[in-house]
Amino acid sequence: MDRHSTTSGSMSSDPNSVAQALVNVRSIPKDQDGPIFREPWEAQAFAMAVSLHRSGAFSWTEWAAALSEEIAAAGPDDPAENYYLHWLAALEKMTHTKGIIDEAERFERKSAWERAARATPHGEPIELSNALTGR
Repeated sequence: MDRHSTTSGSMSSDPNSVAQALVNVRSIPKDQDGPIFREPWEAQAFAMAVSLHRSGAFSWTEWAAALSEEIAAAGPDDPAENYYLHWLAALEKMTHTKGIIDEAERFERKSAWERAARATPHGEPIELSNALTGR
């Protein structure tokens, strides 16, 4: 995967949204071409937050505050590699706070993905259906 792209390509279709995200959240890992994603899930979490913002689920000011809170809670010695873990934690809290997903549903989805990951042979894509089949 290109380290600047999302899996759906939706972020590249609206460069203004990416630019605004980079301005409002200055600590985001980036280079001259835009955000840098080490793993596909980081790009997906980034895209989900921007998509939820675009849909009106929350303002970017609210999002930046939630993310800043997560980063601050980790402390000054937190390694930069944890940035998208904080992004994900803020996304989980924001979707719960805004009533987009309740805690029980979030827990079930997370558990299903963990089961799917355990049931998927190394090197193959993780598919949620593997959680149901036990593969």
